[in-house]
Amino acid sequence: MGIVYAEITLRNSVDIGMVKRGVMKESEIREKTVTAMVDTGAATLVINEDIRQLLGLEVEKTYKATLADGSKQVYSMTEPVQIQWKDREHVCQAILIPSADDILLGAIPLEGMDLVINPLKQELTGAHGDTAVFRI
Repeated sequence: MGIVYAEITLRNSVDIGMVKRGVMKESEIREKTVTAMVDTGAATLVINEDIRQLLGLEVEKTYKATLADGSKQVYSMTEPVQIQWKDREHVCQAILIPSADDILLGAIPLEGMDLVINPLKQELTGAHGDTAVFRI
């Protein structure tokens, strides 16, 4: 299987909450549409410093993380980000790798949007068809 990319829209989840509370206008939500590498080996969303600044995300915590090459690093975790792929959405924190070349869409948001990789077409697809199915 080759590398799969998907176009996703990232939004500052705090901004979305401010709009719901009437503190901000919807047009003020900070967002960016990006092409992300779909990486089932990554746990969650990984963004770089440019995206963090553009979305206005604050750093909340730091964690030790293990990279694909086995090295261990300390990385920051941001405030929640809303991820949208087509008509599906998921909110999660993002790991910040300041100089990352690629935005990574990992396993947790994929599961949260009920998405899988179709290996024949090398694209994202709904795990249960066109309608997301969520397990409780």
